[in-house]
Amino acid sequence: MHFLSPILESYITNSSEDEPELLQELTRETHLKVIQPRMITGHFQGRVLSMLSKIINPKYILEIGTYTGYSALCLAEGLQKEGELHTIEVNEELHQMQRKYFDKSGFGFQVKQHVGDALEIVPSLNQTFDLVFIDAQKVNYDAYFEAVIQKTNPGSVILSDNVLWSGKVVEPIQKSDKATAALLEYNQKLKNDPRVESVLLPIRDGLTLSRVL
Repeated sequence: MHFLSPILESYITNSSEDEPELLQELTRETHLKVIQPRMITGHFQGRVLSMLSKIINPKYILEIGTYTGYSALCLAEGLQKEGELHTIEVNEELHQMQRKYFDKSGFGFQVKQHVGDALEIVPSLNQTFDLVFIDAQKVNYDAYFEAVIQKTNPGSVILSDNVLWSGKVVEPIQKSDKATAALLEYNQKLKNDPRVESVLLPIRDGLTLSRVL
């Protein structure tokens, strides 16, 4: 996941906006209580998500893959005052931790939690989303994209996380490695899909920005 030297990563982080104290607290609790804490978005990428959201100033945000809520809190920083963020997580055991930090953030009333399969939940949502963040099961990225693009307008932005997959996308693929194979197909799809224009950024584990045409 780390492609730059630790010294450069530290310099980049220290030269960017400080991590809010609440997100520092969430990071500590995630590392103490939750399996695979490396999945948390983290300081630098979190500030990138916050900045993108503030630039877009969305009324409605959709997130697929809440985990402990770090990325949702970052994205919520750019919401319009009357806006909503809908976030979907398959693991119901994380619901309480997410809600605790959503409410402590001041965005709690704007964050709508959904528990279950995103491919079933997304079609049931009535909103049209200005900003979408996909960060869930990699083998389903194509299906997630097809589901969410139906809920966007021209000019909406779809963010896809982990698209470099710790560099595995440029290494020989093991036959059993379905996630890497799926991401390779997905990355090529986004490049060629006439419905969007995309750019892949080497931020953390790879973040693709796709603008709906």
